[in-house]
Amino acid sequence: MLVLHQHPLSSYCWKALIALYEKDLPFEARRVDLGNPDVRAAFARLWPSAKIPLLQDGDRVVPETSIMIEYLDLHFPESPRLLPEAAEARLQVRLWDRLFDQYVMTPMQRFIAQRLRPDAARDPLASEAALDDLLKAYELIESRLGGDTWAVGETFTLADCAAAPALFYAFIVQPPPATHRVLHEYFERLMARASMQRVLREAQPWFRYFPLNDRIPARFLDPLNGGGTAPA
Repeated sequence: MLVLHQHPLSSYCWKALIALYEKDLPFEARRVDLGNPDVRAAFARLWPSAKIPLLQDGDRVVPETSIMIEYLDLHFPESPRLLPEAAEARLQVRLWDRLFDQYVMTPMQRFIAQRLRPDAARDPLASEAALDDLLKAYELIESRLGGDTWAVGETFTLADCAAAPALFYAFIVQPPPATHRVLHEYFERLMARASMQRVLREAQPWFRYFPLNDRIPARFLDPLNGGGTAPA
């Protein structure tokens, strides 16, 4: 059986989880506590960089979320494809995947990294630059996304697997202008997707540990407020 080494708060882990849920593949989700030195050392023996997520298929390990998703398309062809067969459409999917990872996920994580530092060690200029980069990314997405249901056409793809977690956390860090109607509507479709709903439900007990948890919209916390189970 497939094994996904992951943590339920990690945006990149969400990307892999969304793909697995879209494909409806059986797998075991193993939570990795990288803050535990023994766990980190054991995990590093599996993959030296000790970065999550990591997909394990028998004796084979597959790092990097985009590669994982292409691996799933290649080795589980009976499941719904997340990359189109047509070369031009496939190129566009890969482009949007890179845009969401590099232009949205990366500055979001840079901002969060500053918030995880002690107050005296934070760099206000680095935080400001991260927010500025997010606003530029929103402008790009708004101007180029088009009128399709998903990032590339009417089929949910790798690009949307990348977009959902990136935009969820980015909207908390720096909400886009209300005038970005195309982006906001796309965000709502992503949040309503069954695979994303499942990821959010699984993450809810952990949101209290997110450094900006006071900014998470109440609609994403309702099940937790109604009696969610705290993680062990």
